Amino acid sequence: MPNIRTLLWFALAAMLFFNYEAWMKDYAPPEAPVVTDTSSAPGAANKGGSPSPKTGGTLGDTVPTAAPAPLAGTTPAVPAAVGATSAPVVTPTNAEAAGDAPKLISVHTDVFNVEINLKGGELDSADLLRYPLHKDTPNVPVRLFSTADDAGYYVLQTGLAGVGTEAAPTHLANWTATQSSYSLEPGATELQVPLSWTDGHGLTVTKTFTFKPGSYVVNLSYDIRNESTEPRQFASYSQILRHWEPAKRSYFDVDTYSFKGPAVYNGQKKQDLKVEDAEESKFSETATNGWLASLQHHFVAAIVPTPDEAFTYRLQVQGHQYLVSATGPEFTVAPGADTQVAEKLFFGPKLQEQLAATGPKLQLTVDYGRLTTLSQPLFVVLNWVHGVVGNWGWSIIIVTALIKLIFFPLSQASGRSMAKMRAVGPRMKQIQETFKDDKEKLGRAMMELYKKEKINPLAGCLPTVIQIPFFISFYWVLLESVEMRQAPFLLWINDLSARDPYFVLPLLMGGAMFAQFKLNPAPADPMQAKIMQFMPLVMTGMMAWFPSGLVLYWLTNTVLSIAQQWYVNRVVLAEAGKKSN
Repeated sequence: MPNIRTLLWFALAAMLFFNYEAWMKDYAPPEAPVVTDTSSAPGAANKGGSPSPKTGGTLGDTVPTAAPAPLAGTTPAVPAAVGATSAPVVTPTNAEAAGDAPKLISVHTDVFNVEINLKGGELDSADLLRYPLHKDTPNVPVRLFSTADDAGYYVLQTGLAGVGTEAAPTHLANWTATQSSYSLEPGATELQVPLSWTDGHGLTVTKTFTFKPGSYVVNLSYDIRNESTEPRQFASYSQILRHWEPAKRSYFDVDTYSFKGPAVYNGQKKQDLKVEDAEESKFSETATNGWLASLQHHFVAAIVPTPDEAFTYRLQVQGHQYLVSATGPEFTVAPGADTQVAEKLFFGPKLQEQLAATGPKLQLTVDYGRLTTLSQPLFVVLNWVHGVVGNWGWSIIIVTALIKLIFFPLSQASGRSMAKMRAVGPRMKQIQETFKDDKEKLGRAMMELYKKEKINPLAGCLPTVIQIPFFISFYWVLLESVEMRQAPFLLWINDLSARDPYFVLPLLMGGAMFAQFKLNPAPADPMQAKIMQFMPLVMTGMMAWFPSGLVLYWLTNTVLSIAQQWYVNRVVLAEAGKKSN
């Protein structure tokens, strides 16, 4: 019957949604990768035709061109392409001997172990001490930046672009430091790591990285002193250079469905940039109060430029490298004058409170998909409950119960309709037997029965319709929220963001779904009844590979639905008994 078919489609929707998205992502026609001609570039012999960053790849060796500040009421001009300026002239006063090994200084805080390369003040590595790479290797932290090999090359570069061939404190210049190691002392409110540069003709620049305890925000500032007789022009810039590979998604690894690549926020909306797309790989836009980032599952490196200033955000792709940069407006330092420039860097876990405090809408780097408007408040409630109970598993159970309580009146009305259908089941079966050879009369007789008994045959669909968006929202919250990464629950469930290692929760969920099926009235069509009976087995097989936290949500919701329907069935039977008396 039409109402049963509708119910069946809604029930199947939850199961098919993720398979559909997986199919579209895995089998959509791939875009041709953007590869520029690197045959004459240094490092062109590197595998895959991609210049090696360690041997002078062109993306890492170019300096953005300054963008003059726009006049009021005019449209900001788009600066020239990255690499339009030549490498800065390095004078003997700040040059190191050719062929010397990189000079690294180490920075230690309560959350970081960072290595800064004195060649450009480049961030070469950042170990996140509170986040093990794997739960069974607690002493091996997640590392964000790396220069160990070409396949994992990932650095953050900052500097001041100059004019023409004048020496400038870019990410290619050589800086000096008074120490080789810096540590944040217990009780200290901050740790400053100053790097110095001079052109030998009166211009001195101090680049300072400021670290704070418990924070993944790093303040970057430039103190510029021009003691020469000529004005100097500069533009600050920051950029992320990273190796990339085409995404290889697997149904058995839900982590692979999290976006990995560059992203930009232009002050109004956030955009993930697909480096393999011919158009997006040439992205260039000037905006204020934005940011750029390099995303991966649970972690991010982001650059937040100076507020209320027009910065140009740009992406370049070459082989298997991408360079995403933010270039500010040109400014002048007069002779004898001092100037300060500041911006923020963030590299670490996607902790939404810290992200939101660092830059405008920077918490959007936590990508909850199309249902962000539902997932975001859902996470806020989960986070609040976690602050009370201290366990993410119990938080999921409590929030699921709260959602069930909010929709109790609607579920109650639906449950009563289902209970009434179960009560008139013998009469429905008699009608089906009577008019089994005449579908038109069968349909009319069934509708008359529904009208007489005040049964809404579509009411049973409403709980399923309500569950689908919450199911999807819970999926993204569990998948994307680093707060739940490696979060334990009870006994063998030691990571709610990963599948149940022994498949106990999926089996319990399947059993609960079967019990719910038996509690509700069976579909009139025998074939549909068999399909619905088979549904718990299908859902069990599908969700066996989903995060255990998501399975816990579905199991809790199903158990609560069973309890509610059992209670409603008893009430309806009691009411029917009173009427008969």
